[in-house]
Amino acid sequence: MASTLAAVREIRCAQRADGPAAMLGIGTANPAYYVLQDEFPDYYFRVTRKEHLTDLKDTFSKLCRIVGLERRFFHHTEQLLNANPAFLHGTPSALDARLDIVAKAAPVLAASAAAKAIARWGRPATDITHLVVSTSSEARSPGADLGLATLLGLRPDVCRTVLQLNGCSAGCAALRLAKDLAENNRGARVLVVCVELTITSFRGPDEGDTFDTLIPQALFGDGAGAVVVGADAVQPAERPLFEMVSASQALIPGSEQLLNMRLGEGGIDGDISFNLPRFAAQNLERCLLDAFRPLAVNGAEWKWNDLFWAVHPGSRGILDHIDSALGLEPRKLAASRTVVRDYGNMLSATVIFVLEELRRRMDEEGDEADEWGMMVGFGPGFTVETMVLHATKY
Repeated sequence: MASTLAAVREIRCAQRADGPAAMLGIGTANPAYYVLQDEFPDYYFRVTRKEHLTDLKDTFSKLCRIVGLERRFFHHTEQLLNANPAFLHGTPSALDARLDIVAKAAPVLAASAAAKAIARWGRPATDITHLVVSTSSEARSPGADLGLATLLGLRPDVCRTVLQLNGCSAGCAALRLAKDLAENNRGARVLVVCVELTITSFRGPDEGDTFDTLIPQALFGDGAGAVVVGADAVQPAERPLFEMVSASQALIPGSEQLLNMRLGEGGIDGDISFNLPRFAAQNLERCLLDAFRPLAVNGAEWKWNDLFWAVHPGSRGILDHIDSALGLEPRKLAASRTVVRDYGNMLSATVIFVLEELRRRMDEEGDEADEWGMMVGFGPGFTVETMVLHATKY
């Protein structure tokens, strides 16, 4: 028995990577079609044929200004919406049509982002051993994961995992899963792809709508982000961008009604409280302290302004409240602010856009860039995902 146990431990040790997981390549993609945010109220009420609701349009225009975006990208064009009038009213019979559109478009957009990440990684797609796909836009199996694997030419034995309806925090959750897969499977190379299309949740306004019910239409956009993750990056082509030091998730008790998602007959729907930005910031520091506590050496304390920050930018309001709660210098959330301004909130994909923008800025800053940082995501629950990162320098 003792020899058997020893052999199992030896096998287990041989299966694990020696070093920490790291992000080895990042890529992003958007549909070609976009709408400027200052034109979106006119566009939205025109395509939904609700221009007669002038008071509601004024409310929506104010909301579009508050969230602080400049443009958003969409797969659904005005022509597509005109061809599918049932989408505008959340008609139950339209759900299959919505999902049919996602089934065709999501793998293509995902493949565009993944191809960029793989190219920056520097090895062939056939070296990918695991695929993690996150989306809140579809509810089919097989779905975007199989379509993506086919488009990329991944090998038949690639291990596929799909995360669905995890909302904005799913990008961080998918990377947390990739970290575990890479560190527990020696030689593994994990492709994480987050793809989001808002056609599943697009609908027209109703006369009784409020700020809370209009938030999704003012905030969300379409996009895909991809990251190649691996441990023990020893091959010459591989360049670690961010080492993934530790990851954690925290649920704030009693907060389920502040942010949630569900798939119903009319598509994806949910609740987003207008008080969410303040609530998120008020509870973030405790989550951060819990995440950093196991890493403290000899009682060392972390100063938030000594770190770089890859924060999922749910909206400009969330970033403003986080700045205030943590006392951050203006430049600390600059990458997050740039992404939400230029693309809107793309749910799970957004944090990957932030990581790409952050890495670009670090490469420009060189030795002046911060070495340690934190990735943060918020999602239904109310859930806070955190990951301590270490930026490599070249």
